[in-house]
Amino acid sequence: MKALNFFLLAIPVALLSRYLGGPALLTFIAAALGMIPLAGFLGEATEVLAGRLGPRLGGLLNATLGNAAELIITLFAIKEGLLEMVKASITGSILGNILLVLGMSLLLGGLRHGKQLFDRSEASLKATLLLLSLIALGVPSLFGHAIEETDHMGVEYLSLGTAVVMIVIYGLWVVYTMRATPTTAAHPAPVKAAPHWSMRKALLILGGSTVLLAWLSEVLVGSIEPVLETLGWTEFFVGVVLIPIVGNVAEHLVAVQVAMNNQMDLSLEVALGSSLQVALFVAPVLVFVSLLMGHPLTLLFNPFELAALGAGAIIAGMVAQDGESTWLEGAQLLAVYLILAIAFFFLP
Repeated sequence: MKALNFFLLAIPVALLSRYLGGPALLTFIAAALGMIPLAGFLGEATEVLAGRLGPRLGGLLNATLGNAAELIITLFAIKEGLLEMVKASITGSILGNILLVLGMSLLLGGLRHGKQLFDRSEASLKATLLLLSLIALGVPSLFGHAIEETDHMGVEYLSLGTAVVMIVIYGLWVVYTMRATPTTAAHPAPVKAAPHWSMRKALLILGGSTVLLAWLSEVLVGSIEPVLETLGWTEFFVGVVLIPIVGNVAEHLVAVQVAMNNQMDLSLEVALGSSLQVALFVAPVLVFVSLLMGHPLTLLFNPFELAALGAGAIIAGMVAQDGESTWLEGAQLLAVYLILAIAFFFLP
């Protein structure tokens, strides 16, 4: 993880390029690279605070701030009216966790340790909840187009109502998780220790990282449209592939690292738990925040996004059902992700 700190050098490059009129592509790349270590600092500071609050409140804090970097990026994207990119980033974050991150974890962990075991009941619960949350995301899309023909406001009310229900389910899941009796994992004791920081240092790093992330997010989003014109990429591709990777790369590396240390329960917790948080919490919150920002965001996803999300949820369920994983399963997940990424690249 410390190797990522090298990318801190990209922060002044991004800011100088942005405010001195440098090339938009340089600004975009430097801002994206600079956000990677900041997301890592944010996660480490959160772990320190979580350790002081105890396992239950700490777990809730980790879940709440786990996708903070990506959430900040999407807020600035909403401010600029890039709503399709925001919805694409929701899709990409969910797919990235259950196909790319889980795939890399299973592949590298399996190559090192062979067949790996994990808590089947806990993983199956998360996979089932993920499938149900994606059904909730799909309902506005399936009904919304028919409703919009006669009542445009009805689509917004449908999205708002769905968002309320999803947040309630997320709250119930948090309550259930905090009250549930811990089960004996296949491999106990997570190996990733929190940094030895004081509470004051953790709060300062948390605040400083958040401010810099917000600043770089504004720079990144402001350079997107010129970059799209230069490279010929679509707003959709940037949202579904690039933004989720930039916002969550530090968390992704943690999932892969613990899998390579034969801690598959923790690895699945990161991958599936992060997907659930995006689907049940981040997406609904963005619906309400977008209203306050004057750019209402509806939960109407295109058919390609719905098909990809459905396939990802089914695959996650199949991996979780037997309580064991192999490197071949990881390779298959990565193959599906790469195929989808190629298809999204050529999608107009």
